[in-house]
Amino acid sequence: MDEPATTGPRTGSHDLPVSEELAGFMSGQWAASPLPGDIRLPVARLTPARRARLSARFPGERLIIPAGELKVRSNDCDHRFRPHSAYAWLTGLTGEEQAGHVLVLEPDGPHRHEAVLYVRPRSPRVGEEFYRDRRYGEFWVGRRPDLAEAERMAGIRCVHLDEYGRLPSGRVASQDSALATALSELRLVKDSWEVDQLQQAVDHTAAGFEDVVRALPRALAHPRGERWIEGVFGLRARAEGNGTGYETIAASGAHACVLHWIRNDGPLDARDLLLLDAGVETDTLYTADITRTLPLSGRFTSVQRQVYDLVLAAQEAGIAALKPGAAFRDFHQACMRVIAEGLAEWGVLKSAEGDLHRRYTLCSSGHMLGLDVHDCARARAEAYLDGVLEEGQVLTVEPGLYLQPDDETLPPELRGIGVRIEDDLVITADGARLMSGALPRTPDGIEEWMGRLTDG
Repeated sequence: MDEPATTGPRTGSHDLPVSEELAGFMSGQWAASPLPGDIRLPVARLTPARRARLSARFPGERLIIPAGELKVRSNDCDHRFRPHSAYAWLTGLTGEEQAGHVLVLEPDGPHRHEAVLYVRPRSPRVGEEFYRDRRYGEFWVGRRPDLAEAERMAGIRCVHLDEYGRLPSGRVASQDSALATALSELRLVKDSWEVDQLQQAVDHTAAGFEDVVRALPRALAHPRGERWIEGVFGLRARAEGNGTGYETIAASGAHACVLHWIRNDGPLDARDLLLLDAGVETDTLYTADITRTLPLSGRFTSVQRQVYDLVLAAQEAGIAALKPGAAFRDFHQACMRVIAEGLAEWGVLKSAEGDLHRRYTLCSSGHMLGLDVHDCARARAEAYLDGVLEEGQVLTVEPGLYLQPDDETLPPELRGIGVRIEDDLVITADGARLMSGALPRTPDGIEEWMGRLTDG
């Protein structure tokens, strides 16, 4: 591992020294505190088959999939840890205590591998680590499973992390492009358990959007209303899951024309729209990704509705194009045809032909969704972007119009309006199921929903 060697516990500059008397006092009279016997993860019944599929791609080779390392946020404070998605998919282990752990698939004959987890077990109640080490000590960051407990949780043989440094080299997922590609492609189609996890993420996200609408009166009164919105959604995400699956975009007014506006430092104006792009990540690390564009007054103006209706028509066309066997690019092209034709009808473009409409829409109309918000990103183009849709894939459909405030090709009344509508869908045997249908999408539906949530 890349972490520098230490000769003692990781302490801070303001930590007091420990006397021999205190060290002796801390080393005894601790009651046994094992974890409950029944701690097997529900997903552990599925992970052996996942590992077997990876094994079949690399016969006879040692495969190394790290969880990842802690990263410093500031001085001696680390960022909250989230394991690498490939590690989580192959082991089912998703907690913050996985920092530094490594899954190794050891060749066990020409056509199979044995899975071995190299983990840092709980701090023993001898020595100083458990009460002095700020990074790994149990009294500082919480209890980790011991080796036997970790084996029961994951159903994988576990070895102390110190042994990992003695292994010969192998293919490391974080360094080997072929291995990273294989792991992405194996995750393109979700099993039923994964779809259930994603539906939970979507349902919690819908609740978070309702929280935001209820909070709008207070947010409108705050000088940093966008940040108030971010905080309200973040509360739901932490209460119901691991947190947000990505940085929340709470973009009001012309900020909505910035595709990934995450500064969220602006005030809210009741005359403007709010583009809210947010997703709850479950404790199993599957994330939703939903966008709604809402009138902060509760009612769309005629111009706002004009833009919104065009984006909604584009999204409907994109959703209609989803089915097994369709090219992945089909739904984006369906969205863009509607956008281009609409811009031509408005007189913004002379013709719907060509690609000049991209000045106003900028990005793709959707992506795969799963453990990562932009899931399976290391897959080859022929398996993803240039591939075909399959039953069990989960993806977003999210066309948008971003009419920049300084764009002189637009009439003044359109400038500074940004609209995106994004929903999560799973490909079924005969089409696609809308997972995020609990949230309204039509202008009338949004106005009725907002009115109901803010009345009283």
